[in-house]
Amino acid sequence: MFIIIGGDGKEYGPVSAEQVRIWLASGRANLQTKAKYAGTEEWHTLGEYTEFVGDPAAPATTPPPMPAGEIDPKTFAADLIARAAPLDIFGCIGRGWGLLKANFWSVVGTTALVIIVAAVANAIPFLGWLAGLLLGGVFNGGLYYFYIKKVRGESTELGDAFSGFSLALGPLILTGLVVGLMTLAGFILLILPGIYLAVAYGFAYMLVIDRKMEFWAAMEVSRRVISAQWWRMFGLMIVGAIIAVLGVLGLLIGIFVTVPIFIGALVYAYEDLCNPPPRA
Repeated sequence: MFIIIGGDGKEYGPVSAEQVRIWLASGRANLQTKAKYAGTEEWHTLGEYTEFVGDPAAPATTPPPMPAGEIDPKTFAADLIARAAPLDIFGCIGRGWGLLKANFWSVVGTTALVIIVAAVANAIPFLGWLAGLLLGGVFNGGLYYFYIKKVRGESTELGDAFSGFSLALGPLILTGLVVGLMTLAGFILLILPGIYLAVAYGFAYMLVIDRKMEFWAAMEVSRRVISAQWWRMFGLMIVGAIIAVLGVLGLLIGIFVTVPIFIGALVYAYEDLCNPPPRA
């Protein structure tokens, strides 16, 4: 049984999970609605409960269509920044864990397959370095796209994880090349600029494949949106990296469990900052 906080700030419940799903489907609640188990004191968002993560009854939070013509990254990012709430680091990690639990085999299997295919491509004699250079962003974009659809409760298939090759091949290649070169240059110069850019470009691949942005616009929107909450995003990446490393220590196979938590947390952060609720 659940108690939720409605849009009017009042508490409703206790109600069953089924009733909450009906409210989700009707738009009376969303995955950001605060809720708690009846009889407990700790509040979470509905998206943090496995009962509702990836639930087909939950409305997809698909962002509105992109404006026609070229976008101004500064203006576009400023609107997102104004609407986004402060990033909840451990909330993102918790929702990433919830996503994994609710979709364990599909998420773990798909992530493992993409990692293995990318590793095999990189291991090709003489051509592996070129594959890694050109296709790294394409593999990343496709895998993020798979997770984005999972987070939004949309139906997914294995092919979604490789959709970077069909949906945004050129822009993802350019994004991977330019992000890699600029980040490398930042590390060579003073290290700190490299760390800043490595974090600030964290949403670039997602914006390319999800919002169909050109590579430079995606990079700039990502940089501006994340810069507004850079330390929170940096903290999320540090916590996520620690979790991923724990998987390596767990006889390596654990990485196929911990990496999905990390990726899921990043995608939830993307949803929170790049797909915030509209202004009232």
